[in-house]
Amino acid sequence: MKYFLLLISILLLTACGNLGQGLAELTGLSFLHDRRDSATITLDERIEDSAIIELHGLDGIKDKSHFNITSYNGKVLVTGEAETEDIREIIIANVRIISGVKLVHNEMVVGPVSSMQSRAEDSLLTIQVKDALAEIKDKPGFDATRVKVVTENKFVYLMGLVHEEEGLASAKAVQNVAGVKKIITVFEYIDYSREEN
Repeated sequence: MKYFLLLISILLLTACGNLGQGLAELTGLSFLHDRRDSATITLDERIEDSAIIELHGLDGIKDKSHFNITSYNGKVLVTGEAETEDIREIIIANVRIISGVKLVHNEMVVGPVSSMQSRAEDSLLTIQVKDALAEIKDKPGFDATRVKVVTENKFVYLMGLVHEEEGLASAKAVQNVAGVKKIITVFEYIDYSREEN
């Protein structure tokens, strides 16, 4: 319990480094930097909400799994744990049929459900990864808020609409973050001819 409280304290203290980015997300100012249009951002939020509501309503799923649903430009990343392969298949099948879903990246593992301590450690790692991304200064026009970070069991997933050089720089920056077991990029690459918001 002491370890868990220490992690929460660290999270609160280190969150100051991401205060600007966090406030942008909370106030909706991240819309100004996003390469998705407002309709797509709204659709992604609806996909996530619909998936959570649908999955929590299924008998025997919530208590035997832990899942995170992250939608970006209609591409959905599903992470977490399911106690059995059947439960994982039910979760993925229900996400696939949600209106607006273009593609599902199934990154759920079959195994024991993660502990609250593990999730707290993942939250701390996410903050550290976002801080590392904010330090990228050698890519003109790079904006760290355009990279969505999801951490599950110390595996870091990077999502977003990025130029290939931005994606490579992001993955390289994350390599230097202590505690990251693996980096998985699920970027959607765009070319420079595309107009940015």
